[in-house]
Amino acid sequence: MSSLSASIEGIGFWSNGLPSWPAACDYAAGGTLPADAPVKPAPQLLAPNERRRAPETVAVALEVALAACSAAGRDPRMLPSVFASTHGELSITDYMCAILVADPRAISPTKFHNSVHNSAAGYWTIGNGCVAATTAISAWDASFAQGLIEALAQLNAGADAVLLAAYDTAGAGALVPISNSHGLLGGALVLSRDTSHAHPRLRATLVDGDAPPGSGPLARLAAGNAMAPMLPLFDALAGREDAVLLKAGPGRTLRLEIAHA
Repeated sequence: MSSLSASIEGIGFWSNGLPSWPAACDYAAGGTLPADAPVKPAPQLLAPNERRRAPETVAVALEVALAACSAAGRDPRMLPSVFASTHGELSITDYMCAILVADPRAISPTKFHNSVHNSAAGYWTIGNGCVAATTAISAWDASFAQGLIEALAQLNAGADAVLLAAYDTAGAGALVPISNSHGLLGGALVLSRDTSHAHPRLRATLVDGDAPPGSGPLARLAAGNAMAPMLPLFDALAGREDAVLLKAGPGRTLRLEIAHA
């Protein structure tokens, strides 16, 4: 593909021990985790009862998405969005498989409702009253890179700004040997066509080759999560590095050049 470019107007981040992008930047610079970090995100977009019932993937996706929109000063109701997840909610997938074998009539309607891969996108658009287009993507360990390509393509097709949110949670049950993942991780970017150089700017090119695993502080901290392939970009943004490689599929790499503001 030819190169695609965008400005990063806002960043959201959440991992176990690092509940915000400022906390992640501080950790990348000094290696210190904040005290009393919450165990689970509590996205203010949802009403309290919905917040309690929402699965972890929905909670972390909405938390980072709203943080990125707030940082960008963008109204989330107006933004098209791309939600990327390697596995979706693995604990619910494990539950669904087990209950369908044991007693299919006993399946929980709420868990069934939350089992679809686009559940986070649905909660996001309903919670915001957003009627802009939303896309849910899964591409195994290339999910983040492919989500980023989709968001950049939408900008290239004329969108003024696009929200990208990526997330995964821990594996569960019999699926662990196949779909292994640890902890909870989410990251979000508000990308725009702005060319004022007021924000970091990305230039993305799809090339042949295999991207190396991340080696920065954030990549080491959350290496066991299925969405860890996104972390080299967040390490580069925190450390003001000017280039990064992301896994984009078998034998394919997304090369990102970063011009910091």
